[in-house]
Amino acid sequence: MSSKLQSAVSKAKDHQPSAEESLPAPKANAEAIHFLSTLEQEELQMLLFSETLAMVSDTGEPQGELTIEVQRRKNKDEFGVMSHCLFVHAFSRGFMDKMLCGNSLLGYLSWKLHVMEQHSQEFIKFRVLPMERKMTLVKQDDQLTMTRSVKEGEEVKTEVTFIPGSSTTGFISEAANLVLLRVMAWRQTVPSNARFLALDTEGKLCYSTYQDLGFQKIQVDRQQAEVFIVEQTVHSVKGIPNSCQFYLLSDGHLAKRIQVGSPGYCLITQMPILREKDEIEPRPVFEKKPLVWEEDMELYSRFVDRKEELRLSHSSYLRQHPEAQALISDFLLFLLLRQPADVVTFAAEYFGPFAKRHPPTAALRSSHRPSPFRSLDPRDPL
Repeated sequence: MSSKLQSAVSKAKDHQPSAEESLPAPKANAEAIHFLSTLEQEELQMLLFSETLAMVSDTGEPQGELTIEVQRRKNKDEFGVMSHCLFVHAFSRGFMDKMLCGNSLLGYLSWKLHVMEQHSQEFIKFRVLPMERKMTLVKQDDQLTMTRSVKEGEEVKTEVTFIPGSSTTGFISEAANLVLLRVMAWRQTVPSNARFLALDTEGKLCYSTYQDLGFQKIQVDRQQAEVFIVEQTVHSVKGIPNSCQFYLLSDGHLAKRIQVGSPGYCLITQMPILREKDEIEPRPVFEKKPLVWEEDMELYSRFVDRKEELRLSHSSYLRQHPEAQALISDFLLFLLLRQPADVVTFAAEYFGPFAKRHPPTAALRSSHRPSPFRSLDPRDPL
């Protein structure tokens, strides 16, 4: 950690809150928390793709490019444990009043869109005094550590803020917002009266709301496309609210983005191949019909042929092995003479001496009569 950042952290810990800062922190309402609780990993995995939009002026002149990518990656948590998570990367570079500007965003999110780590950067190359802003969010020790730095020319101001974990319930970071919009487009719905948490331009926790503006047809790559319009408003602690409208295709692709009050906008130039929800058809139900095979000429003919085939096979075997007929006849005669109560044990004792590995019979009778059945222990002789 640099000396400037250490000094900022020390000042942040020793800082006494002002009357404005001592106001109760905003909290997300039940509707927002419930909507986040319904997110499932299987659904979010359908929203992993990259997209590119052109940045154009209000007169239609190209100004730059915006790229948004959501992937599945691994990230090491605060305890050093690697786990799968969502990775969000957004990058834009263009011109504003003929001055180069851009921003980048890297974020790691849990499958419930909780921020694990996020890095953002914004710059404007003013001719006189270039400006650059950086912000880092890191989840540590059940709290969110926010580091903000502003560079104007050669002067750098750094500020560190610690947000308790209990105050981040329902918090939607910039990276989480890009994924949440895809979820709303995929479901074609916006949570009613939901009030989330976000950070304003000054890095203060504030409310963030989403409004359903309905459906609209727009021109994309020489074809008509229906989009679902969602307006997000960040209600800044100071100043006027900041609103942005997102025109979303049915599978979550962003077709158009308008920053309210900005002269330019972003627009896709090529229609993507839309993904569709897999509709699981119910299993067909087949009624069980009784099979009267005797009345089926083909089945009955097969039965007769098979019966005759088995009869001939059995007769041929007995002719080739007359000792089998004699052995069975002797056993049946002996069985009828003795008429034992346990026929199975009697048969085992009768055929036991014919086994190849049958132990020799003792010369004297014993009270411990051996079992006529083969042992299941593989170590015993068969």
